[in-house]
Amino acid sequence: MPAAKTLKSTPALTKADLHQAISQQVGLSKTMASQLVDGLIDEIIGTLSQGREVKITGFGSFHLRQKKARTGRNPKTGINAIISARRVVTFHVSQLLKKSLHQPQAKP
Repeated sequence: MPAAKTLKSTPALTKADLHQAISQQVGLSKTMASQLVDGLIDEIIGTLSQGREVKITGFGSFHLRQKKARTGRNPKTGINAIISARRVVTFHVSQLLKKSLHQPQAKP
């Protein structure tokens, strides 16, 4: 099976990077930017933990999905195992973001 195409490896955007970018773009102190980012993440987590959906216009939406218990197989040993029921978060990209990702990037 051929390897999947991947984008060139670039460093991930970290929470510290977000703190720095918001601090510079909005003019907040690094402490205030940090509190803003952390508060936003806490609010998203809290809303999802209540079973509610999070929609961010122009970005996408986070959904909480309940997965049923099922039988799986350990690929190394081949032994069957029960995979417990659990809740998982899924993300659906907004049409606006999807469209902007397919626009050709201007080269400097």
